[in-house]
Amino acid sequence: MTVITKDISLKSMGNCDIIDITPQVGKTVEESGVANGIVTLFTVGSTAGITTIEYEPNLLSDFKNMWDRVIPQNIPYEHNRTWGEGNGHSHVRASVLGASLVIPFVNKRLTLGTWQQIVFVDFDNRPRSRKITIQILGE
Repeated sequence: MTVITKDISLKSMGNCDIIDITPQVGKTVEESGVANGIVTLFTVGSTAGITTIEYEPNLLSDFKNMWDRVIPQNIPYEHNRTWGEGNGHSHVRASVLGASLVIPFVNKRLTLGTWQQIVFVDFDNRPRSRKITIQILGE
């Protein structure tokens, strides 16, 4: 069993910025020397998340609009009273989406569906420098 840990660094714009990280993850798996196993992705921070989606402009718009309906920005959040940063909604959205994702890979290729991409979603209310930890386990 081999375990390899790498990081992806990126700049995000906040406000539900959705970034396709599939190429970086695929390249990391290919270059790892591990043929078969799982890759775990973990976003460092409490105002962003990771999931899969079809990275298509209209669906991305639907996804962003869904967050505005389900967890709106413009309602009171106790967290905002505590810290005054105005990003209470960001923390709630990120906790609902989740900070990690596990994907199997076979023959150094992610087992994603044809229209399935891995995305990082930044819910914070300002641009940020972000880090995603990638851990590869396999043989």
